[in-house]
Amino acid sequence: MKIVAINSSHRGDNGYTRFLIDKLFQGATEAGANCEVVSLARLKINRCIGCQDCHSNEHNLKCVYDDKDDVRNIFNKMIEANIILFATPVYIFSMSGLMKTFLDRINATGDCNDLQLSKSGLIFHHIDHQICSKPFVVLVCCDNWENETPKNVLSYFKTYSKFMDAPQVGVLVRKSGKIVGHGKNAEKEKIYPKIQEVYKAYYQAGKELATAGKIRRATQKQANQNILPIPTVAQFLMNFKFFKIKMFGMIKVKSKEM
Repeated sequence: MKIVAINSSHRGDNGYTRFLIDKLFQGATEAGANCEVVSLARLKINRCIGCQDCHSNEHNLKCVYDDKDDVRNIFNKMIEANIILFATPVYIFSMSGLMKTFLDRINATGDCNDLQLSKSGLIFHHIDHQICSKPFVVLVCCDNWENETPKNVLSYFKTYSKFMDAPQVGVLVRKSGKIVGHGKNAEKEKIYPKIQEVYKAYYQAGKELATAGKIRRATQKQANQNILPIPTVAQFLMNFKFFKIKMFGMIKVKSKEM
């Protein structure tokens, strides 16, 4: 089993995204998987300029940047992988610009003149299944704890799955990153003990990917749990604006005290 993680954090190997990848890969490696992290921030990724040269008869499926940056090498790593991990922080309610710029370059791997139907019945065109159709996991992290924050990213990859015939075998959403302290603050882990439960779930998720090729729902639920000590009733009441205003005031005061 080979798992390739595409880390699209602008902070590269120093961000919380990489920290979470390493937690997952610890379990995967111990379970026998061969794991590799591709940090886009360290590489040269030219943006697709929409020249359509890759769809011409002369240069069919060959990007003008194939020998000028690192994208083709990343595609080759994806071809060798059994599972892809798309990992991104949320920037302005979407995936990072690095991830989107990289994914845009998939344009050069499919023949847009060859119309086809996806397995889900969507009209699309020829794709390179060796690159686009690998089972994949989405890992999204953000500082905010609102459920609305990662929705655009999650929606994008649902659509990606349908058009690319790519099974989505896990969804990991880690909110409240700033509260957690990006995994480097032991004191905060004492205040919020559920953080350790989350990291154990990431380790378990890695083992499951290596052995079963997917993450169990129970493991995803544990990994995605809210680390804030908010009672279930209060979590429900947070759906109402008047209650959220009061709770926000209390949380703001507590964060200043810390």
